[in-house]
This record gives sequence, structure tokens and C-alpha cells, in this order.
Amino acid sequence: QVQLVESGGGLVQAGGSLRLSCAVPGRTFSGYAMGWFRQAPGKEREFVAAISWNGRSTSYADSVKGRFTISRDNAKNTVYLQMNSLKPEDTAVYRCAVSSGSGLGYRYDYWGQGTQVTVTS
Repeated sequence: QVQLVESGGGLVQAGGSLRLSCAVPGRTFSGYAMGWFRQAPGKEREFVAAISWNGRSTSYADSVKGRFTISRDNAKNTVYLQMNSLKPEDTAVYRCAVSSGSGLGYRYDYWGQGTQVTVTS
């Protein structure tokens, strides 16, 4: 059983910042790409950001470009999502996932339970 543990969510006012973390305790995923997804109430899950195994390639949804930054620390088996200039429409449950490949564009095999992000206006 692969466990991904997200943290860092919470309640923040519009314009504020949060930093999400996703740790994979006991496992090494340094060779795999990782991603962040989100799902708001009544909406389908959507892609937010992804990062390749070595951090050299990243991808972002248009809605978060310029505001969110994905990064990783392979020594800590952790991926981060720095979220700045938050908007009420960013409110959602954010989940991290581990890809089946080292680069971007592969399917995601393992998922975390998610952390709630709520942005008030």
C-alpha cells in the first residue's frame, strides 16, 4: 500500500498564500513525475500542476500559471505546491499523485487523500 500524505491546506483570504506538501513516507519516488490535482464541490477533478522526476520540466493549468509553483525535494520524498495570489475559485480539495513515468504526460497510479483549501473573498 502506497501512502501519500498531503498537508498545508487551510482557510485563507483572497490574495493570500498557502504551501501544500505531499510526502511519501517509506518509499522512494525520485524516479517518477508527480502532480497536483484539485476538485471543487460539484465539479470534476482537474489538473493543476506536474513536475518531472528531476524537477527540470513542469506543467501548469492555465488557471494557475504565474500564481502557483510546483517543486520537489527528492531527498525528502516530498513535492510542494506554492500557491500565491489565491482566488475564491481556487477553493477545492487538492490531491497529489505519483505518475507511472519519469516525465510529464503519463498516467497517475497513486493518489493521496487530499487537503482542503478554502479561499474567502
